[in-house]
Amino acid sequence: MDRIRIVGGRPLSGTIPISGAKNATLPLMIASLLTEETLVLDNVPRLADVGLLQRILGNHGVDVMVSGKRSGETADHGQTLHISAAHIVDTTAPYDLVSKMRASFWVIAPLIARMGEARVSMPGGCAIGTRPVDLLIMAIERLGATVEIDGGYVVARAPHGLKGGDILFPKVTVGGTHTAIMAAPLANGTTVIENAAREPEIVDVADCLNKMGARISGAGTSRVIIEGVAKLGGARHSVLPDRIETGTYAMAVAMAGGDVLLQNARPELLQAALDVLQGAGATVVSNNQGIRIARNGSALAPVEVTTAPFPAFPTDLQAQLMALMTRARGTSHIVETIFENRFMHVQELARLGARIQLDGEKATIEGVERLKGAPVMATDLRASVSLVIAALAAEGETIVNRVYHLDRGFERLEDKLGRCGAAIERLAG
Repeated sequence: MDRIRIVGGRPLSGTIPISGAKNATLPLMIASLLTEETLVLDNVPRLADVGLLQRILGNHGVDVMVSGKRSGETADHGQTLHISAAHIVDTTAPYDLVSKMRASFWVIAPLIARMGEARVSMPGGCAIGTRPVDLLIMAIERLGATVEIDGGYVVARAPHGLKGGDILFPKVTVGGTHTAIMAAPLANGTTVIENAAREPEIVDVADCLNKMGARISGAGTSRVIIEGVAKLGGARHSVLPDRIETGTYAMAVAMAGGDVLLQNARPELLQAALDVLQGAGATVVSNNQGIRIARNGSALAPVEVTTAPFPAFPTDLQAQLMALMTRARGTSHIVETIFENRFMHVQELARLGARIQLDGEKATIEGVERLKGAPVMATDLRASVSLVIAALAAEGETIVNRVYHLDRGFERLEDKLGRCGAAIERLAG
């Protein structure tokens, strides 16, 4: 397994291009199952999860063509995927594929909407909590599907098509909202989704579906209305920039010090996180190129943060913020309300000298004068990048093991940080 070696103590300076959002790319790719025509996606990040989803879609008979680079383009430009689901040959998503990536369960929505049936494996365990699929199943049942669990598979049927209906989520669910938004466009009649998730990635998927001929209004609010249509067509859509990657590099700059332009980043996608960073002592300036983050010599101030659904502070930046607060002057408190097991990075940060106490969903971080490099182990995607952030400010060498977690969600991380002056390299094997 690859490892990443970091020698801390170097400020960051330069430009980091922000890739397309993984959390929008995956449902956008899955939405291709809704049409016989080709869906073209631009600004697609080069990530392990994107490659895995190509395999999963291929199992259903989907052809995915990756365009060659245009003249003058570099690896900083996202890929272009041409996705054709003209002939769906199999409506079963097997366990060996679904178990590797939970988002692939969402194929149940377009498969039953277009084909009238779907047989999708339950996703299995998850390192950061149970993350059940009951609300996703409820959404398609509200649209007239019959659902049964058979041998670990969710078997959904709607032989005469889905029907518009009212879906009220008892709690905000991104996966449930994605499922409803992908199932309802081909349903007969009008669907109303109440207490819908408001994340920017939901809006991006709805925008793409509307280009394909769907009639979706209200995406980005808690009430989404979808008028069913007979069929959807092809479209071309550019994936929005990744707000989690943006926030991660912003915190890396705040940790290491320096001055970096996060190119193509959009502040409205993560304003809550930018406000927290400013409160901690970083300079945040938005312009027409992206977001500039700087911290030159000033001490970090402690913060009080509670994670919550968009537009509040995202759970996907909690581990990164915790790493940053290990060097604050004073005591910070972070409350994690989304996932019950999302503090697995705490023990690894402690190996670098962090002082963190846990009490249920609350973490108390007492800032320390210095961190010291050590071997650490990545446990999940966000936890692994928090270790990289801590290592940028630690004295000496840190080796981050199990970096395959990083490759799932961060495109060429060591290259992007290295070009801004970080002493970081990938060690093979």
